[in-house]
Amino acid sequence: MKVNPEVTKESEVSIRDITKDTCWEICQLSVSDKQKNFVDSAAESMAEANFYDNAWFQGIYADEEPVGFLMLDSRPSERKYIVWRFLIDSRYQGMGFGRTALRLLIAYVQNQEQAAELLTSVVMEEGGPLGFYEKSGFKLTGEYWGREAVMKLELKTNMKDPK
Repeated sequence: MKVNPEVTKESEVSIRDITKDTCWEICQLSVSDKQKNFVDSAAESMAEANFYDNAWFQGIYADEEPVGFLMLDSRPSERKYIVWRFLIDSRYQGMGFGRTALRLLIAYVQNQEQAAELLTSVVMEEGGPLGFYEKSGFKLTGEYWGREAVMKLELKTNMKDPK
């Protein structure tokens, strides 16, 4: 797939539902070969999401061009949300789309009732996403999920008084 020359660093970033009309385009997104050890593809992620009631996934767009994919594991009863998958296509990395999409995702989660924390996990290898998440305020917790180190972002809660 070619880079859309109309997509620039100034393109407006949004996260949107993936529909039957946009699914194919999203499934074609891919990270570089060096990054494939860090995140599963959008196609694999959407297939896996069908088996989990708490999976919420979206396409990441720059203007009208699909440039990425994210998937959230929503656990409102536990007051936590987990960035399960997050990728920007290799053709569009380095343009700020990932950082902007992560800010949009954080804002979305903060608006969920009783959201207290946003978690993710990273493979601790060179070229991994550790620095990306640290720049957005995530901190290592010292826990591991399998081979992945857990990171947490404390959220300003939108909690209603349970009285």
